[in-house]
Amino acid sequence: MDKKTPAERSANMSAVKNKNTRPELFVRSIMHKSGYRYSLHRPDLPGKPDLVLPKYNTVIFVNGCFWHSHRNCKKAELPKSNVDFWRHKIKSNVERDKKNYSDLLELGWRVLVIWSCSCQKKEVHLLFSQIKEFLEGNEKFCEIGEVKNSSSVSQ
Repeated sequence: MDKKTPAERSANMSAVKNKNTRPELFVRSIMHKSGYRYSLHRPDLPGKPDLVLPKYNTVIFVNGCFWHSHRNCKKAELPKSNVDFWRHKIKSNVERDKKNYSDLLELGWRVLVIWSCSCQKKEVHLLFSQIKEFLEGNEKFCEIGEVKNSSSVSQ
């Protein structure tokens, strides 16, 4: 049962940002300090990727674990109230993500998805090494989950 009134819950959900989130700013800071240059939220690309690195033909999405349903992540659990609504909402986000990734790959872009649970200050060097490994490699698609686990790479 939700402990907030519908009006309080609505106000909370309205305050959720979709750009310039803390995890996104964290990744941008790492990249910029390391000398990488990028553009932000390009509207001409499917899904308006969070970061676009044309030099590496790579787009980066920094996904919230809840909103994009990060598998096996404790931060991705559905709320106990209004379950049908949330199940439908999250499912449509995941379907849209898959289509965007597919469209970007067809356009020749490489896609890196960084899950918000991996954006921890204490693991910054490990996260950066995984990002750098992807940028310098040949994989077309990669997800970086919680950094304690190795990144899962699929093509």
